[in-house]
Order: sequence, then C-alpha cells, then structure tokens
Amino acid sequence: MNVGLWTIQALLAALFLFSGSVKWVLPLDQMSGPVALPLWFLHFIGTCEILGALGLILPGLLRVRKGLTPLAACGLVIIMIGAVSVTIMGGAFLTALLPLAVGILAAFVAYYRWQQLKR
Repeated sequence: MNVGLWTIQALLAALFLFSGSVKWVLPLDQMSGPVALPLWFLHFIGTCEILGALGLILPGLLRVRKGLTPLAACGLVIIMIGAVSVTIMGGAFLTALLPLAVGILAAFVAYYRWQQLKR
C-alpha cells in the first residue's frame, strides 16, 4: 500500500507542479477556459497547486511533519472540487471527468495517509 501511495503522490505532485507553473508562466489570453477567471485568481490557484504538490512529497521524503501530507491532499481536493464545478458551469461535462478523477486520487491519498498517522 505504501508503494502505491507514493506512486500516486509522485504522479499528483508532478501534475500539480506542472499545472501550477503553467498558471504563472502563460499569459491570460492563453489560459482561457470554459469560464473566464481573473489573472490574480489563476496565480493564487497556481500557487496553491505548487504548495500542495510540495506538501504531498516533502514531509514524507524529509520525515518531518508527516501530518502535512494529508492536509495538502485535502487542499488539492478542494481545488479539484472547484475545477469540476467551473468546468461543469462552462458546459463541458465530459471534460470535468479529469479533475474529478484527480480529486478522487487526492482524496484517496488524504484518507490513507491520515490513517497511517493514527497508527
């Protein structure tokens, strides 16, 4: 189970590092989605995604404050709930399946890492 969790965490961290970095690098006109969002909000979400990605990996890797990993995963679940909502509001129902799947994986990590802390 631990190897599976680490694999999921690494994949999620890579995804969120990429996604968060893109929100800082691309200009606003290239980040048009189903619903127009202001640049400051996209930068905020990008920062949260980068910090969440670091929170998925660094506590376990450095063996410091391991309780931050499930908290980071919960924060990423909240971001994915927002992503699913915005995508559905834009009318792209099938496209909403990707952030839904990512959110479910983040919830899986949050739950099982929290359970490991309780032992």
